[in-house]
Amino acid sequence: MGLAACIAAICGGLYGYDTGIISGALLLITQDFHLGHAGQELVASAILAGAVVGAFATGWLSERFGRRFTVKVVTAVFMAGAACCALSPGVETLIASRLFLGLAVGGSTQVVPMYISELAPAEKRGNYVTLFNVAIGVGIVLANIIGYLMRGVWSWRTMVAVAIVPAAVVFVSMFFMPGSPRWAAENLGLERAASILHRIRPNKRAVKRELRQIEKVTSSTQGHERGWRGLGQPWVRPALVAALGVAFFTQCGGLEMMIYYAPTFLSNVGFGKSSALLASLGLAIVYAVMTTLGCIFVDRIGRRRLILVMAPGSVLSLIGLGVMFAIGAKAGIGGWLVIAFLLLFMLFNAGGIQVVGWLLGAELFPLPMRGQATSLHAATLWGSDLLVTGTALSLVQGITLGGTMWFYAGVNVLSFLFVWFLVPETAGASLEDIEDALREGRFRPSPGDVRIAGEPE
Repeated sequence: MGLAACIAAICGGLYGYDTGIISGALLLITQDFHLGHAGQELVASAILAGAVVGAFATGWLSERFGRRFTVKVVTAVFMAGAACCALSPGVETLIASRLFLGLAVGGSTQVVPMYISELAPAEKRGNYVTLFNVAIGVGIVLANIIGYLMRGVWSWRTMVAVAIVPAAVVFVSMFFMPGSPRWAAENLGLERAASILHRIRPNKRAVKRELRQIEKVTSSTQGHERGWRGLGQPWVRPALVAALGVAFFTQCGGLEMMIYYAPTFLSNVGFGKSSALLASLGLAIVYAVMTTLGCIFVDRIGRRRLILVMAPGSVLSLIGLGVMFAIGAKAGIGGWLVIAFLLLFMLFNAGGIQVVGWLLGAELFPLPMRGQATSLHAATLWGSDLLVTGTALSLVQGITLGGTMWFYAGVNVLSFLFVWFLVPETAGASLEDIEDALREGRFRPSPGDVRIAGEPE
């Protein structure tokens, strides 16, 4: 499992770097190609449009050819996409290249968390899967460090091209990784699943116990609807609503807007370019620290509880930030308060829903339609991200920067209410426990926060 965790980390780091590097590089790209705000939105959001397509495409690949094979394909596209971006002669080519690179970004977020969740033991699944989130934060930090320290040394082309190296490392490493035991049980038989589990579990007793659970679930799915048609079944709907709703609020709460446009926003209200990039680096560091803490504690605290505890802080931070922008604060105490509210928002958002958003998509869906469902989940994440990134600057133009912050504060209020009423706790439950709860109608939150792994009511 150690190597699997490293693979997840590198893939998450690639996603974080390839999306985060645009924050600093966009200032240089804008100078190179003389972009207006619409052109900046196109360059920034092209990777997200590709990610939506990539998320859907890898769902079919991961079901047809397996999770491990799909990760190989995704990393190959990462390498090719980064090279195309770095060599783009004009803005049109750059946008097309970032669209292609987005296929790998979206594909990685569909297949890697699912692959790790199917390898990990139930008691550590949250820790292992959220390593993907931690690595996203590390990738964003590295992107911002390079954007700040190397802006006068490297061109934006070099900044983009360095992502080829870690992608190549993952590609080679995948030849030594085990396949998914759950996918193997469904497609190659229980004997193949058992041989994989013997490689990654500490003893025969753990293997036998897990095989019994897998066999029970695979036998219960015989003759039932599978794939995309299976997602329309009433018993699957609560998981679909919970996972896709949290996915939407993960991206539409404002964090991606901060990652992509914080230097642009701060520069536009009077901060110097160096100060704006330094603030963006601070945001990236807070993101990395909070997702790391979330990774450590998500299995102890719980998915649902973590969101509910942190969401009010996100709301208050955005309200405060909106006030600061509305009164034109940019120097002295006002300037410091702008930075403080930015960092506080990142602390609460990254430490709460950002930790859980990717995890729920990897663990909530039943095995017969898991590949397609995780595709839909990843596409929802990226579609929401595209919505935010493609409209952020226009929204600021329409309702001012302060009004934009208040708008996103409202979105965070809605996310709190959604989780309170529709998302149950899944910490400590195996993937098979979650599927049983769905089939038996026990998949719902309760006042006592009873875990779905409990006995039927």
